[in-house]
Amino acid sequence: MSEPHSHSHLWPGVPLALGSAVLFGATPPLSKLLLDGVNPFMLAGLLYLGAGLGLALYRLLRGRQAAAGEAQLTAGDIPWLALAIGMGGVIAPVLLMFGLTLNTASSSALLLNLEGLATMAIAWFVYRENVDRRLLFGAFAILAGAVLLSWQGEGVAFNRGALLVAGACLAWGIDNNFTRRISATDPVVIAMLKGLVAGVVNVGLALAGGALFPPASVIAATAAVGFFGIGVSLVMFIVALRHLGTARTGAYYSLAPFIGALLAIAILGDAVTLKLAAAGVLMGVGLWLHLSERHEHEHDHEELEHEHSHVHDEHHQHHHDGPVSEPHSHWHRHAPMRHRHPHYPDLHHRHGHG
Repeated sequence: MSEPHSHSHLWPGVPLALGSAVLFGATPPLSKLLLDGVNPFMLAGLLYLGAGLGLALYRLLRGRQAAAGEAQLTAGDIPWLALAIGMGGVIAPVLLMFGLTLNTASSSALLLNLEGLATMAIAWFVYRENVDRRLLFGAFAILAGAVLLSWQGEGVAFNRGALLVAGACLAWGIDNNFTRRISATDPVVIAMLKGLVAGVVNVGLALAGGALFPPASVIAATAAVGFFGIGVSLVMFIVALRHLGTARTGAYYSLAPFIGALLAIAILGDAVTLKLAAAGVLMGVGLWLHLSERHEHEHDHEELEHEHSHVHDEHHQHHHDGPVSEPHSHWHRHAPMRHRHPHYPDLHHRHGHG
């Protein structure tokens, strides 16, 4: 059975993943403007608190409208959410903090690219997301560009600090894959809770280390940057997970360092270098390989019951007793079906491949 699709398989997952990378990539150069006289961990905590509190206010203002449009967290989701927050909001920042105190900045910058690699490796080998050579080459081209951008003329120092930084990246990779398990639920609530927990942890670590709060004007500016660069970015990342799966979303997200470098040139007047141009070429090749991917084959959908935000497309042909607005969320049943169309490992296409 084959049915026409009303939009490209790239929409909306790819624009959301790229938008998330743009917002997150803008955070470092903007944060650098605020960093003068502010403890780095205090700044990180205030960024995350700005994300969490801003999303909490947004969720409060939307109220019932937000609840109707998205599936809400259930008791079964809480363990996955707790594990994701624990890994990404508590363990990773602590490991990174201690790792940075024992390792050089240049070595740590290189090692931080392991997050993208860990995210994709876990998605491919543990959760069995589909991957072919084109996607693999694209992902590694993007990661190679990120590594080149981080290169400061020194190699990786293999010491205890390096192991701690690598451990932080692994924790963030696990966090991203755990978040995929609950990506069908309200992304604003997930990102809000992550922001609040990570913010409290980082501010607490900063205060424990003797840091002081910066002036109110700096706190307000940092919170605004955190709301968009971390909060809104994370919401877009979570929704992209629904449509693309973890590996592809993680690969697009790895473009953030290049976007940050371009903004640093525009905002801070940084120089255009050969290294930046070479990294841009590598990332451009990787992006093209991903955008031109077309995974299409005849596949079966088994009977499935779940809840998530949806419109009445080819995968959601069910009836309502009265008029409804779209998108909306409710518990619904998918009847078994077989058809062929381009697709990603989204909520409805997590099937195996021979």
